[in-house]
Amino acid sequence: MTGPDTTPSESLRVVLAEDSGILRDGLVALLTRRGHEVTAVPDGDRLESEVVRLASVSQLPDVVVADIRMPPTFTDEGLRTVVALREQFPGLPVLLFSQYVETRYAGVLLQGDARGVGYLLKDRVVDVGEFTQALARVARGETVLDPEVVSQLMGASDRDAARTRLTAREREVLDLIAQGRSNGGIAEQLFLSQGAVEKNVAAIFQKLDLPYDAADNRRVLAVLRYLGS
Repeated sequence: MTGPDTTPSESLRVVLAEDSGILRDGLVALLTRRGHEVTAVPDGDRLESEVVRLASVSQLPDVVVADIRMPPTFTDEGLRTVVALREQFPGLPVLLFSQYVETRYAGVLLQGDARGVGYLLKDRVVDVGEFTQALARVARGETVLDPEVVSQLMGASDRDAARTRLTAREREVLDLIAQGRSNGGIAEQLFLSQGAVEKNVAAIFQKLDLPYDAADNRRVLAVLRYLGS
């Protein structure tokens, strides 16, 4: 598996599942040009078979990329396959994408350990820079959510009493945490000092009842608590 010091320029072993031949070939070409080793399959069954095969020869992928909707029913085959793979191979990094925001699917994807999980809209996938950065971050074990996914999930969650404790500024900070931004990135986006961001993050952890625990990623837990996942 890829270590925590992976950078976007380092080669990754990627297994890609996409039923559209045009998009699949385009993504393979894109990733191959950047030095990644890519195996592409057209459906969930072959995705599972390929990951299991690679694991059998000690070559588990650094990251699995899959469309949520694939044959034969074009509903949630990709999602169900990656959930099953993460149960079989805990911590396997997975990046899913879909044409539209599907909040119920995002909730399923984020259940359990959400580290090494990404969910992007296809519009974001065709943005080369954003896609390759998201791929590298998921491979590092980060959680990467499309801003539109975050927006809709948060909108569906605003009745939870614990989450209403957050101020408007704290919700803005948590929104950016959910998108995978670092404290420095949040400071730049919101025109705040680094110290101000750190104070907001500390307040979020306190208000969402997340005591310090070195075994957990509190930034991920804060997002999951806020989204109700």
